[in-house]
Amino acid sequence: MVMCHFAFILLRQNTSSKRTNLSQTQLVKQTKELEMKGGQSKAEATSTDQRLKTRGRKKKKTTTKDPNKPKRPPSAFFVFLDDFRREFNVANPNNKSVAVVGKAAGDKWKSMSEEEKAPYASKAETRKSEYNKSMQQYNMKLANGTSRGEDDESKSEVEAGSEEEEEGDD
Repeated sequence: MVMCHFAFILLRQNTSSKRTNLSQTQLVKQTKELEMKGGQSKAEATSTDQRLKTRGRKKKKTTTKDPNKPKRPPSAFFVFLDDFRREFNVANPNNKSVAVVGKAAGDKWKSMSEEEKAPYASKAETRKSEYNKSMQQYNMKLANGTSRGEDDESKSEVEAGSEEEEEGDD
């Protein structure tokens, strides 16, 4: 069906143009060449590619991340992974592959029972509650209208003040 359609189009183009007297075998050759190219000439393919590149694409607005925003807490698995990495690196000091460590940690995590996972889950919960508290404080600062630059200055002032207090205590 597709081959017949291409042959019909080529036949119609060739008879209407000045290049007449194409034999039937030449027509079949041209249709086979078109099919091998994906059914389009190079000019048609590039014009289609250009349309696809430009159509419907909008530039995304990149938002800058706030450096003062608290980091999300790790899950129970990532708390476990921290401990496991230390143990694994002590047992296998020659290992340089991150994938091997991750694979071994995943296998061990899957084989652990819920009782063995419980301490890691509790650590993850405490970190999550700390994160929620710090996010509330962060959101309050944003709601009060302090900008990101002001937070940097106030943060350094607080750190400097706490250092002076520590020195005065000695």
